[in-house]
Amino acid sequence: MPKFATVEDYVASLPAAQREITDALLPLVEDALPASGAVWHGHPVWSLGGAPGKSPVCYLKAYASYVTFGLWRGQEIADPSGRLEPGARAMAGVKLRSAADIDPELFAAWLRLAQELQASAPAAATA
Repeated sequence: MPKFATVEDYVASLPAAQREITDALLPLVEDALPASGAVWHGHPVWSLGGAPGKSPVCYLKAYASYVTFGLWRGQEIADPSGRLEPGARAMAGVKLRSAADIDPELFAAWLRLAQELQASAPAAATA
């Protein structure tokens, strides 16, 4: 697996179709969260703590035919849209096959809720 120093390096390595998705998604994440992203475990993660992976809020990870946008505590978020799919532990995410799959208002609401959940979590439960 290639190692990337920055989120920008990770995104630059993606095929054009996936870059189109991440180019639409990254501004939403960066506008919603006070922290910048970092590559942690091979893909971009945005965390509230002082180091990558400390109080993580969201991540993106590219696969062959889609990009997953995930929330660390996504299973705790009420999602009337039904788009968030449960993942490991308390995570939930959505598979994005094109930039058209991104609903800016919905994703911004998810990010606000995910940030609130993570900010209120006890320190031991944040990584």
